[in-house]
Amino acid sequence: MACGGSALRVHALRLGPGKELFSSLMSFVEERGLKAPFIITCVGSVTKATLRLANATAKNTNEVVHLQERFEIVSLVGTLNKEAHLHICLADKEGKTIGGHVLGDLEVFTTAEVIIGEAADLEFIREMDDKTGFPELVVQPRTDQK
Repeated sequence: MACGGSALRVHALRLGPGKELFSSLMSFVEERGLKAPFIITCVGSVTKATLRLANATAKNTNEVVHLQERFEIVSLVGTLNKEAHLHICLADKEGKTIGGHVLGDLEVFTTAEVIIGEAADLEFIREMDDKTGFPELVVQPRTDQK
């Protein structure tokens, strides 16, 4: 279902060494009461990551990798509502990439510079989709305009 357009608010933050990226983003969103947040861009590096790979299904969720080495963040995309849905692509020291659904454990190595957008007139929620077996995005008009 499509929903109309929206004004855009932009937020920026930088996380330093040792911070956990995923939980820090979720805290940022919660503290500011963002209702329809999404990643515009992110650059930085991590020393750890836990990702669910593409072969996972609702019945087979154990397609998970735990990575522990230095990686450049070459892409981070997704929505940051209460049940965030983020995908990341990481490049190792040889430039080889791995990517997947972010489960957490993204420990910042040197920095993570993140620009977050918020669709100011919308609200993102998630509802279980019987076809996919996962809670999927539902976009609706925002009811509590600031």
